[in-house]
Amino acid sequence: MATDKKQSKRPASDIIDDPVISRKMPKRGAACSDFKEKSLRISEKDSVIETKKDAVVEEELLAVRLTAEQDDDRPCRRLTDFTFHNSSGASQPFEMLEADDIFISGLILPLEESADKEKGKGIRCEGFGRVEEWAISGYEEGSPVIWVSTDIADYDCLKPSGGYKKFYDHFYAKASACVEVYKILLKSSGGDLSLDELLAGVVRAMSGMKCFSGGVSIRDFVVSQGDFIYNQLIGLDKTSKTDKLFAEIPVLTALREESSKLVDLDQSQPVSFSGSLRIGPKSGDENATNVSANTCLTEEDEDLKMARVLQEEERWRSMKQKKGRGSSSSSSKYYIKINEDEIANDYPLPAYYTTSNEETDEYIIFDSGIDVMNIEDLPRSMLHDWALYNSDARLVPLELLPLKPCDEIDVTIFGSGIMTADDGSGYICDGDSAHSSSGSNASAIEGIRYRLGKPSKQYAPWYEQVLKTARLAISIITLLKEQIRVARLSFTDVIKRISDFTKGHPAFISSNPVLVERYVVVHGQIILQQFSEYPDHNIKKCPFRDEQNLNPRAAMGPVVSKRKSMQATTTRLINRIWGGYYSNYSPEESNEGTQCEVKEVDEIEEQEENEEDDALEENLAVQEKTQTPSSVPRQTKSSSRSTEVKWDGKPVRKLPTGEALYKRAIVHGDEIAVSGAVLVQDDEANDFPAIYFVEYMFEKLDGSKMFHGRMMQRGCQTVLGNAANEREIFLTNECMDFQLEEVKQSVCVDIRSLPWGHQHRKANANADKLDRANAEERKKKGLPTEYYCKSLYWPEKGAFFALSHGSIGLGSGLCQACKLMEADSDKEKFKLDASLTSFMYEGTKYSIHDYVYVSPNYFSSERESEIFKAGRNVGLKAHAICQLLEICDVKHRKQGDPSSVQVKVRRFFRPEDISSEKAYSSDIREVYYSEEMHTISIDMIEGKCEIRKKKDLGPQDVPSIFDHAFFCEYLYDPSGGSLKQGNRLTTLDIFAGCGGLSEGLEQAGVSLTKWAIEYEEAAGDAFKLNHPGSLVFVNNCNVILRAVMQKCGDTDECISTPEADELAKSLNQEELDNLPLPDKLILLMEGLLVRFNQSTWSKVQCEMILAFLSFADYYRPKFFLLENVRNFVSFNQGQTFRLTLASLLEMGYQVRFGILEAGAYGVPQSRKRAFIWAASPEELLPEWPEPMHVFASPELKISMSKNLQYSAVPSTSNGAPFRSLTVRDTIGDLPPVGNGASSLSLQYQGEPISWFQKKIRGSMAILNDHVSKEMNELNLIRCQKIPKRPGADWRDLPEEKVKLSTGQVADLIPWCLPNTAKRHNQWKGLFGRLDWEGNFPTSITDPQPMGKVGMCFHPQQDRIVTVRECARSQGFPDSYKFSGTVLHKHRQIGNAVPPPLAYALGRKLKEAIENKSRGS
Repeated sequence: MATDKKQSKRPASDIIDDPVISRKMPKRGAACSDFKEKSLRISEKDSVIETKKDAVVEEELLAVRLTAEQDDDRPCRRLTDFTFHNSSGASQPFEMLEADDIFISGLILPLEESADKEKGKGIRCEGFGRVEEWAISGYEEGSPVIWVSTDIADYDCLKPSGGYKKFYDHFYAKASACVEVYKILLKSSGGDLSLDELLAGVVRAMSGMKCFSGGVSIRDFVVSQGDFIYNQLIGLDKTSKTDKLFAEIPVLTALREESSKLVDLDQSQPVSFSGSLRIGPKSGDENATNVSANTCLTEEDEDLKMARVLQEEERWRSMKQKKGRGSSSSSSKYYIKINEDEIANDYPLPAYYTTSNEETDEYIIFDSGIDVMNIEDLPRSMLHDWALYNSDARLVPLELLPLKPCDEIDVTIFGSGIMTADDGSGYICDGDSAHSSSGSNASAIEGIRYRLGKPSKQYAPWYEQVLKTARLAISIITLLKEQIRVARLSFTDVIKRISDFTKGHPAFISSNPVLVERYVVVHGQIILQQFSEYPDHNIKKCPFRDEQNLNPRAAMGPVVSKRKSMQATTTRLINRIWGGYYSNYSPEESNEGTQCEVKEVDEIEEQEENEEDDALEENLAVQEKTQTPSSVPRQTKSSSRSTEVKWDGKPVRKLPTGEALYKRAIVHGDEIAVSGAVLVQDDEANDFPAIYFVEYMFEKLDGSKMFHGRMMQRGCQTVLGNAANEREIFLTNECMDFQLEEVKQSVCVDIRSLPWGHQHRKANANADKLDRANAEERKKKGLPTEYYCKSLYWPEKGAFFALSHGSIGLGSGLCQACKLMEADSDKEKFKLDASLTSFMYEGTKYSIHDYVYVSPNYFSSERESEIFKAGRNVGLKAHAICQLLEICDVKHRKQGDPSSVQVKVRRFFRPEDISSEKAYSSDIREVYYSEEMHTISIDMIEGKCEIRKKKDLGPQDVPSIFDHAFFCEYLYDPSGGSLKQGNRLTTLDIFAGCGGLSEGLEQAGVSLTKWAIEYEEAAGDAFKLNHPGSLVFVNNCNVILRAVMQKCGDTDECISTPEADELAKSLNQEELDNLPLPDKLILLMEGLLVRFNQSTWSKVQCEMILAFLSFADYYRPKFFLLENVRNFVSFNQGQTFRLTLASLLEMGYQVRFGILEAGAYGVPQSRKRAFIWAASPEELLPEWPEPMHVFASPELKISMSKNLQYSAVPSTSNGAPFRSLTVRDTIGDLPPVGNGASSLSLQYQGEPISWFQKKIRGSMAILNDHVSKEMNELNLIRCQKIPKRPGADWRDLPEEKVKLSTGQVADLIPWCLPNTAKRHNQWKGLFGRLDWEGNFPTSITDPQPMGKVGMCFHPQQDRIVTVRECARSQGFPDSYKFSGTVLHKHRQIGNAVPPPLAYALGRKLKEAIENKSRGS
């Protein structure tokens, strides 16, 4: 805590006098302890650094004690979310520690992870210190660790607060430079390393740091810190165990001398950093001398020290400012992503580059930080005898690189060659004067630009393909120039002309137009570049260039489709909502003006999983402060205003309390009525005055005239943000009592109830059109806005519900919102029955002999294990199962406190409590009776379950569980029953894929997929194989919607492209006869992968989300289910998500949204997906299924309005009814196969062992699709060298070279991995093996060891996981069939919705239907 009392610094001798004191800080360099003294006064305003939901204490000593650990001598703690500030509370750079008294505010954590959850959360302490010294360690580990010390403890600085990061980055960069120099010097043993070589190595190592992106010169920075680096490293000499000292290394001295040239202070140098630096404590008289020297500093020394620190900060700021002065045009450049598989057949067979020992890093020759305003000003050199290759040293095509500089390059390509001065010439192949190596062939790499000369002899065939495409582009331009009007030649005409070229023509491709079109499309980047560089404007903008999208569909993986993307076919309502938004808001306005701030997700799902793994490893998550609306019933807001208020009419009745109820009142001459809406005075400034719905009006016994109101929120105040209709408002459950004097005026709100169904769609649309026209007319005349309300907004449940018209605005003295709050309050109350035979706890009644879940934390012997990718569920426990036997003595119980009441329970053991082998071979629902008794407090109970005989559980043919029912062969409980089988919903599955979503819902017994639409032929064939009763349209959904609306005579309501119209008319008669009609459809669903394009209306029109919403608008099914990737809710600042919700609400649907983790529903992999349920206002909106398996995943939250966050279901990392499913559970029974296994049918070679295997195998006798992708020779060798143990990956490969069958010698470790690991999360998981006891990573469409999810090797076999193993990881039964090649099948599986998750959703849909049926 900060104090005003002036203190003297802790002398160094105090640190070591006590022999018991020992420090836990690792090896560190020199540290500073020479700080100026100053008293601390921290203002109330500045004392609040950040608001977090943490325990807060005032005293540092107390915070240290609360985070105490064993053997805690000299305390060491971790420090996160910290800020360093002066005595006035103003944030200060880290370097100011040397010149001023600096204090700390932050979250203090134990040094090691604590099993105690409360202690592990940390303690927040504000303004403590003063900081006495600092130090840098982490040299051996390769990553800087910064320590600061106060009189009380030493702190490992983990992560600064968001506001302090800009101050802290500078010092962290300095520390990183020290560590990188240390690593290079240690590796070279200081040998004959030159200064240029040292700087080049440091620049390359630090080039991935964010603070150096965009033009900040790393080289200049490292040179400027030469003195600092020198003093830090020679400080290590005092603890060094080697003979070689840093002070004796010439290159380190040279770095210091180079740094001194930059110093432009007075010749009278200030006190050097080294003068008051030390490593840890000194001893004896040395300490006394040091302290004496510190205290004798003159005021002039202090001023010089301050000046040096300020000068250094100014130099850093100037470097950072250069970052923003460059041309901004590069950010708008783009490149067409090329899929190497699509162009592979046009290039030679794979070949590998051989590294030369004479090669020199380009950073040694060029300054990496050359600061230019335009890319054309970069230094240029010629590159001869050059070649391009990837991280495996395999030669790669030049066209994989972008031909324009851009920000979003996702390829890593390396180059080598002989560099000479740029003489302006270029390489001309075979005398072809039509092509030269111009600027379009130059590639900017870290501030250096090369003009390509003649390629190496080995690479020449690869470069010839680029020249061939360039010649083709020139021939196309020539064809167009020969036309009087370039518009006369369409894309199809040009393709035909090219196919007419003879074999002798320099641009000959093929005489087959289909092959020519493929070539033009996949090599489109080069052709488009030639068009953009051509000086004739008509050629640049010709129809050939714009008519055909020349972007190779790289995102579609190796599966090549001839179809091109099509503008969405939409209904008028969807077009009005989405088109209206994009005509009124630019993307910039969307990003800045949204009420609901959602963090943009820049990385793909697999990278998110890596980040979550890191978060689990560090266990440093700090809970964000979440505001929850307070909805306390019958709150009263009083007023001191005196104004005329009178009742209009007599009281209608009296409440039991004697208060009279009224229907109307006159306030300010304005009539207020029950079921109307009013504006209420708000003491807080607000852009939107509060609107309240009048539930009832009453007069208190003291004569006060009151009304009870429920808040109504404008659409922009909800999760919809700026996607909402400005006239639509939403009823909420926030209610309170107001004095009528507080009413400002009445508000016109129309409580709407529209007729539902496809047959009413047109009438509703016409009425809405008239309503909008009337509203616009009122707006022009300046009349008050007329609002309408048709939904209840319940943010805590993440849903919009249909209004219950029969229970609102009755004027009866009853409020539905109050009832709900009272019910929730009663649910939270703990009530003990007087007979001591039962109790109510968290809304559930428990009785003696009931079976209950008990928190697994109660029972000890938790298994501890290292956490690694795909093994993070290791050690997690499912709930313990017990039977209530007795409510114990309650004499000392506290009223309403469940923790004060003890119950006696009998424990039932699970198979995993005995051994992992027992768990593997047992039914997951099996438990074992025991005589073990425990006395526990009631607050340890997590819920109820049942134990029955095995035969009473009934048959179950799917590998998913959603009943809280177990079996025990030695105990019988006759309670419980089974659900009745209901009628199935007729379903249309759009973007059906191979049918995972349909499979799960059909397993749940709730749906029957009669129609399916799928764009890819192989996936459509797979759907037909597994759902032979379904009609599958292998076509574009836009075409199908256009055809349906044409068939129904609604073409005037359809907005589509001429192409969609033409293709719809070309459907054969059988397809037309089988089209799904609106009155036949009950459930509409899809598993849609949205292509996240740029947020302009022209781009959004191609998003399939519009087509899907238009299907919902036109068909108006009773239920609607949308599944998408997790970042669907955050893409484009959440605008796509909000517009989707707004569209469904505009149609009249009730809506529920949330994110679910498939692993918690019996899927043995991590897979997070966003879902939206919609139900007609006549139906019950399905709830989210309860997670049933433990899984290491945090609560998956969606940001709402008012800083409110919502999670659909709780995390199960702290317990669930069942354990997680493992890799062994999933594939342990499958027979071994080798690399590239291709036999489509095999014998199982053994019986299923685990519960999951028995369910997933079913009655299958033959194993299908146990086939594997074939790795090349080098990757197979790498796979064979990966140890067969949990968590093994590329980091376990030996550092050696291997000789391939071709005679080539290659590095076993891809050299790019260790060189870039630091800035890519150590490339964790690449070339990784699955762990038998862990889970699968997210299933992707193309498993490969160097892919985004590189953990794809079998735990014991040297190969990539097979198609069937991937299918099992998604929960597909062994009977499920896939179609096409191995790559097609992997794509079908990776894109599918896991059937067990779909089954869970189907169960809840079925439950909603049955509940509604019972209620009616």
